[in-house]
Amino acid sequence: MAKDKKVYVCTACGADYPKAYGKCPACGQWNTFVEQTIKSEPASRIQHGYEELRGAVKPRKITEIDVKAEPRLDTMNGELNRVLGGGLVKGSLVLIGGEPGIGKSTLVLQVALKMKGKKILYASGEESVNQLKMRAERVGEMESECYIVSETRLEEIFSHVKTVEPDLLIVDSIQTIVTETAEQSAGSITQVRECSGALLKFAKESGIPVLMIGHITKEGSIAGPKILEHIVDTVLQFEGDRHYMYRILRAHKNRFGSTDELAIYEMQGSGLREVTNPSELLLSKNNEGLSGVAISAMIEGVRPFLIEVQALVSTSAYGVPQRSATGFDIRRMNMLLAVLEKRAGFKLPQKDVFLNIAGGLRVNDPAIDLAVIAAVLSSNLDIAIDPSVCMTGEVGLSGEIRPVNRIEQRVAEAAKLGFKRIVIPEFNRQQLPKRNWGIEIIGVNKVEEAFRTLFG
Repeated sequence: MAKDKKVYVCTACGADYPKAYGKCPACGQWNTFVEQTIKSEPASRIQHGYEELRGAVKPRKITEIDVKAEPRLDTMNGELNRVLGGGLVKGSLVLIGGEPGIGKSTLVLQVALKMKGKKILYASGEESVNQLKMRAERVGEMESECYIVSETRLEEIFSHVKTVEPDLLIVDSIQTIVTETAEQSAGSITQVRECSGALLKFAKESGIPVLMIGHITKEGSIAGPKILEHIVDTVLQFEGDRHYMYRILRAHKNRFGSTDELAIYEMQGSGLREVTNPSELLLSKNNEGLSGVAISAMIEGVRPFLIEVQALVSTSAYGVPQRSATGFDIRRMNMLLAVLEKRAGFKLPQKDVFLNIAGGLRVNDPAIDLAVIAAVLSSNLDIAIDPSVCMTGEVGLSGEIRPVNRIEQRVAEAAKLGFKRIVIPEFNRQQLPKRNWGIEIIGVNKVEEAFRTLFG
């Protein structure tokens, strides 16, 4: 009989080698190898009872394949449906990751409790049934057909699936599930790979969608082998500081929808509340007369909303001035400060500059550049910006205001929230349809023009 053998697996990319290396030849990461034992028996003996549904498979000519819209399962959660592309596709495997305590288990439990008329099996390897019941009493109603089991063995979970015959299977979390075909402990490379592979096979052959929760590493990536993210159909990740009330759910991968969508939630005592109009929540109502505050019309995914940019500029108390940014790329902020000095003539070399995006959100839209430099200049001059004015525009290295995408949605969102004026790139103003927008639109070509408009 063949003997078991030992291999060394890279925790970063999942590549395995007969010996350990200081640097992984596949991905180039250092000190990522762990020792694993591979059994002589094949690990494909995991049975879930749905193998007979697969049937015979044969190649088909691509022109003969009839493409139909994939039937979707409504999660009864509008924000989650938006990120998924309209709901859970039949037979799909969805992975949700995020920081500890950010709301992953709360979200999936709320989904399970709201899907009335559907059977849901919630298999938890982290919490007892009593803990889940207490959380369910706090976050939702008790009228749904949600079955809860505290189990870590994959074979037992499949036996419960055959008994309950659910419409949706939830696994919390994949790092706590083990299979008898592998001897490693829960969370190891082998266990995560084998269990996720078995769940994928189960989902495709039974047509039952599977919603998995995954842990993340201290670097922010999904824990386990990289193959975990490759085999699933959708990877969703929670973002946001756990000490703030807002959470953002982004799709990093989606085979059945766009990765541009995002969902915004507000953490409350009764669970996660959907934020359908984030602009009203992310704008302060008492910033009139305060310097260092600018309002930007930005786009996240395909939805527009207005956000508050806060800046503080003060004389440096030490030899080296401090530069700090929360929710914004610090390198881009330094570039914008250099543009202010070189192109607009404002000297900030001996000033501390602190930048904050209100609400604890992290933004990547370059159209927020104009609001950033406006907030910095407002704080430096100690002159408040008119609170009825918002702005959008990307700032180039030569000081020009570059055009941005989806300008119509940005202008319409500002008008809807009652702003009187919006400063946009001149090119975008010329491309706007000629109609009454309900707001004064001001086009600028350079940062000097924008400053004259904002500060007189």
